[in-house]
Amino acid sequence: MPLKRTQSAGYMTNWAARLFARAIDQKLKPMGMSSGYLPVFFALVDGTARTQKQLALGAGIEQPTMAATLNRMERDGWIEREKDGEDRRITHIRLSAAARDKAQDIQAIVNQVNETALSGLNSLEQRVLLDALGKVTTALTRTEENQKHPVPK
Repeated sequence: MPLKRTQSAGYMTNWAARLFARAIDQKLKPMGMSSGYLPVFFALVDGTARTQKQLALGAGIEQPTMAATLNRMERDGWIEREKDGEDRRITHIRLSAAARDKAQDIQAIVNQVNETALSGLNSLEQRVLLDALGKVTTALTRTEENQKHPVPK
């Protein structure tokens, strides 16, 4: 018997993620930002500079995808790049002053979308959902790492 889409964790998680991204994109668009920039934005919002490799690892995406995202963010004025003083092969990436000025507004938008998304759940259900999603991402990350680096038999 075929599984109903609404009974598929993968389908429902993907659908929810797409709806989250659409809702956030709709609110961020007037600021010239998209949800695709958020992993980088939140990694840099504390003022710490990071390398492209650090950002890609933190966001869990491939280097070419991160490079394209950073190029768009630089073009749009969200980030600045600076060569390392000691090793010119290393580039440090940080948020631009204009991006830092918008940090509270962006955080408010993300918070608002999260509140809307979770509004049908009571506080216990919200905690259970977030805990469960944490366990799901941990299991999938572990599986992905094991596939990249299998343990010899």
